[in-house]
Amino acid sequence: MGRCDLQVFGIVPYQEAWAWQRSLVDQRKADASLPDVLMLLEHPPVYTLGQGSDWRFLKFDRANSRHEVVQIERGGEVTYHCPGQLVGYPILNLHRYRMDLHWYLRQLEEVLIQALVPFGLKGERIDGMTGVWVGGVKVAAIGIKVSRWVTMHGFALNVCPDLSGFQRIVPCGIADRPVGSLAQFLPNITLEQVRSRVILAFAEVFQVEWSALNPGLL
Repeated sequence: MGRCDLQVFGIVPYQEAWAWQRSLVDQRKADASLPDVLMLLEHPPVYTLGQGSDWRFLKFDRANSRHEVVQIERGGEVTYHCPGQLVGYPILNLHRYRMDLHWYLRQLEEVLIQALVPFGLKGERIDGMTGVWVGGVKVAAIGIKVSRWVTMHGFALNVCPDLSGFQRIVPCGIADRPVGSLAQFLPNITLEQVRSRVILAFAEVFQVEWSALNPGLL
């Protein structure tokens, strides 16, 4: 098994977490012996768009809006982050796993699907799309960037967020499939409960051991 550093934070401004990711990636591109990292956190309300996103999927005027909008280097269309959504940023050297981006995307989906099992929720894939659905609603979005086989960005799992922010966009450019949250199915579910299951599932799916794991996280 490989080793991976687990970094768990609370609510972190998007630009700050983005800078951390870029720094971690640059370090690992310079020194391939550095360990992999999984960052788990939440963001204040923010809209992010992938590098090739269609700005028409924003339903508001970006120039005259109080909403923070950031265009970043990941793939995918526009999405929304806010508290109550568990965001994961794996910084992985895929030379240690498999140098296959489709495989990597499916692995991230598998982490989330397995993490939902203990709650009695069946996470599903939809052919031709990336993400995880439960009961016909999309509960997790995935968007990545890989440079010299080092990954950044990752997944966003709607645990118990205020979903109203999604009404101002066409989430992931998909107009005909609703966005939902785990709390729609389990009203008392907490982000902390789900985070502990994601930690366990990530270690299982990617076959890693955590370098330093606070037992309180599980």
